[in-house]
Amino acid sequence: MTADPSAALAPFRVALGRGDHWGPAAKACFDRLGPLPPGANFGFLYATEPFAPNLSSLLTFLRETTRIEHWVGGIAPGLCIERTEIRDEGAVAAMVGHLPPDQFRVFIDDAGDWAKRHFPCVGLVHGDPRDPEVPRAIVDLAAEAGFLTGGLMSASGPAAQLAGIATDGGLAGVLLGAGIEVLTGMSQGCSPLGGTHTVTESWQGVVMAVDGRPALDVLKEEVGELLARDLRRIAGYIHVGLPVEGDDGHDYQVRTLIGIDPNQGWIAIGDHVEEGGTLIFVRRDANAARADLRRMLSGLKERLDGRPIRAGLYVSCTGRGENMFGHPGAEPELLHEALGDFPLIGFFANGEISRDHLYGFTGVLTLLPGPKP
Repeated sequence: MTADPSAALAPFRVALGRGDHWGPAAKACFDRLGPLPPGANFGFLYATEPFAPNLSSLLTFLRETTRIEHWVGGIAPGLCIERTEIRDEGAVAAMVGHLPPDQFRVFIDDAGDWAKRHFPCVGLVHGDPRDPEVPRAIVDLAAEAGFLTGGLMSASGPAAQLAGIATDGGLAGVLLGAGIEVLTGMSQGCSPLGGTHTVTESWQGVVMAVDGRPALDVLKEEVGELLARDLRRIAGYIHVGLPVEGDDGHDYQVRTLIGIDPNQGWIAIGDHVEEGGTLIFVRRDANAARADLRRMLSGLKERLDGRPIRAGLYVSCTGRGENMFGHPGAEPELLHEALGDFPLIGFFANGEISRDHLYGFTGVLTLLPGPKP
């Protein structure tokens, strides 16, 4: 319990600093935080890739200046702060506020017995995209703790995850106990081209046959005659969706189509699909992504039921943002348009985490609601 009862109700504060050197950028971020919220004891800290070598220094500076001990975050390909999107410049962002001390646990890899004692938890996690064991770690941690949300950090440079210290490999972040209410939603960035197909011959990431036919023949049928005549045009536009088992909401995980063998009729995708598994073909679709994001936000607004938002964390695929919607800041603008003003921090990820799955081309929003007025 905190000595100040207003601490548990106060919104978080968020700030952004930019610069060519991490020092002035971090100082600008701290100055813009202004007076800290009552009882502030927890912070999110994100920085863009130009400051990848300085993650530990950034942590030390903000820990010393704010006197906040507990921090999570890391280095990301881009940031999404308030109504701003930053990708190709040095930037530091922080969001700080109060969490009940007995209801959160910063962790690296192993949550220990804490998750069992506070189950069900929500894990706000950051993964290393260079670690091939991360998908399995997501499944294992979700089974142990409950629901996960987050994303994969920068794939270049030194340790890019932050959980009390700079670290790499596996998963790191914070677990929020059952005493903290959390609302989450996920929005897809692709739309299906056709029906669900059964993989009838495969080897690791190569799919040779689908529905008993050469996989490439089925792909050509789904994309249509125009694209089938010049398969070079589907690069970055057509992907493969792997339906999530046991889901009735037509949920799927997008995987990149990374190769085509026109002589054999095979396709290669960025995942392993066993024979007997299913897949769909999907296309990147800005209009569908915008509509699905609005659908997700409408659902969250209904669940908020008039309550304010103390803090929001948004994780979006590196292929979304300006690359999908046409101008910088399009996604945070949509978030604020639907939900009003609230403290928002987030990043562009190399893979997005929701529940116990790793996704691509999605947007995942996590909210900490306040009390009803």
